[in-house]
Parts: sequence; structure tokens; C-alpha cells
Amino acid sequence: MIRSNFLSDSHGRVMRDLRISVTDRCNFRCLYCLPETEEAADFYRVKLDTLKNPSPATPIAREWKPRTHLLTFEEIERLVRLAVELGIDKIRLTGGEPLLRQGLESLVARLGLIPGVTDLAMTTNGFLFPQKGHALRQAGLHRVSFSLDSLDPANFKKITGRDGLRSVLASVDLARELGLRPIKVNAVVIRGLNDHEIEALAGFARQKELSFRFIEFMPLDSGRAWQKELVVPGREILRRLQARFDLRPVQSPNLAETAKRWSFADGGGEVGIIAPVSEPFCGHCNRLRLTADGKIRTCLFSLTEHDLRPLLRGGGSDEAIKERLREIVWQKEERHHIGEPDFVQPERTMSCIGG
Repeated sequence: MIRSNFLSDSHGRVMRDLRISVTDRCNFRCLYCLPETEEAADFYRVKLDTLKNPSPATPIAREWKPRTHLLTFEEIERLVRLAVELGIDKIRLTGGEPLLRQGLESLVARLGLIPGVTDLAMTTNGFLFPQKGHALRQAGLHRVSFSLDSLDPANFKKITGRDGLRSVLASVDLARELGLRPIKVNAVVIRGLNDHEIEALAGFARQKELSFRFIEFMPLDSGRAWQKELVVPGREILRRLQARFDLRPVQSPNLAETAKRWSFADGGGEVGIIAPVSEPFCGHCNRLRLTADGKIRTCLFSLTEHDLRPLLRGGGSDEAIKERLREIVWQKEERHHIGEPDFVQPERTMSCIGG
């Protein structure tokens, strides 16, 4: 039996960061995550310049988790309290799209009152944030991250399946007004789809004083059509940014930070590059993920999940749950195996894991 005051794994890493998915549902249908049709999923299986607009499109069948399978806010609050007692101090709410979960601001308020939570953040596609931002801020949300893969309305709709660019841009402005800083904005870069917008997105970050993150395309799409040749390596992204902007490296004291960062020498904001495919950062990983239905995942690419819902709903004591968390974390994978011959894509997609 593994006993420790902290959540330590067998590789010497100590967990500090818990990502909590509150729903597996999403109101976007991003090509790289949750494509709406088989034809959209085929985007990655054909050459980009030969993609046609098929008609009619064939919808992909989805099976969402029943509401009764999702952890209640009370169960999430209890688990977070116990995890914080074991050293977790950063909490991030994710989905699917977290703002689809009714009453999310009440969960934010509950978690914000737990002693030891020093950072309470949320990742959202931003579509519903204009309606819910004020309530979330009042409830105690510290920070927010948005997804923004394109500044071109037509390309945004092509990528996400939704006409939502104006809503996301409004969300960024609202977050600034509400003082939710730093505001992080993420873009998944895919060759032939939005890599031509890298410089424009960085310019947007400079103008709005954002922390903009360029993320390599990862094999977590529900269409299971990821191709390595569509990954734009972080080094290539950096070369292009340095050719356009005067960038200064930002040194972080946090070894577990996923992004390598640079500030604009002549303006506000910064850019960062998250390169899990070409430059894995597993050696300092301090993150755990809790799925909406109560499973702990020790890596984005875990092939094994650890179900805590029976303990939470079956009368498990606080100490029994904490002991189970210790056991799970001790088994955390040393690294992922993307690009290696033995790599196997996990059953769950990004939309069902949480970012």
C-alpha cells in the first residue's frame, strides 16, 4: 500500500494539477476533436487540396453519458477537497464544453471555498461565455482559457462546424473587462487547415495582450484519422513567429508548465508553444484528469481508467478515497508513446477527457 502526504508517482513526480471534466457534451464539432459527419472525419484521410463538400453528409452517431452517470457537484466538491488535502492546488474545469453543464457557477463557488485551492480556472470554447461570464466571475473563477483556431469567419466555421467567431471574440473582451487574467487562448495548428494564420493569431495576442498558446495536433480525434504529417512541429511555429516578431524568452519557475513561452519585446501579451508530439514534456508532468463520469486518468493518452464513482456513491470513507488516489497516482505512466510503433490511441477522445 502506497502511503504519502502527497500524490506521488513511481517516477518521482508530485501531482499538483487536477483537470475536471463536468460534461462530455460539446456544442462545437471541431474537425480535430469531434467531427460532425463521416465526411468531415475524412478530412484527414485525403489530401487537403482534394477535399470536396459532399452532399448529403452522413452524421456520426454519438452516445453521450446519461445524466445519472455524471458526478454530481457534491461528489466533485468532495473529491476536490480530498485531492487538495493530498497536495493538489490547481483546479481546471473542462468538458466537452463546461458551460453546457447547468448551474456551473454553483460548482465554481463550492470549489473556490475549499482551503488550499490557489488557482481555479476553466477552459471553454467561449460560445456561451458572454451570457455566463459575470456569474462565473462573481462565483470566484480566477482564470479562463478560450479556444480560437482561426480569425477568419469562414475558416472558423470550417474547423468548428459552427458560426461562432464573433461570440468567441466577444468572450475574450468580456474576460478582459472582468479581470480574469492572464487570459489564455489556445489554437490547435494543423497543416493545410489553419497554419497560414499563425502570424495573424500571434498579432491578435499582441494586440489584446493575451497569453496565446499554439498546440501541436494530437491523436485524440473521434474520427481516428490523425496523421503525423499534418502536425506542424513547435520548432517550425517558433521559426515563423521569430521571423515576424521580436520575441524574448520567458523563464518559468514551474518545471511542469507545458508551454515554452516568449513575450513580445514591443508590446503586451505573449506566445507559447505546446509540443507534446515533437517535444514531449512528460518528465515533469504533474497533472491528473477526472472524467465527467468519475474516472481518473493519469495521462491524456492513458489506456487505463480508474473508476472512483463506486467509492463516492458506495459509502467509501474519505481515507479510503484518498488511499485509492495514492494507489492510482503511483501507477502513472512514465510517458506517452505518440509516434512510436506501439502507440495505441485511447478509446476516449479529447471531448470526453477534458483539456
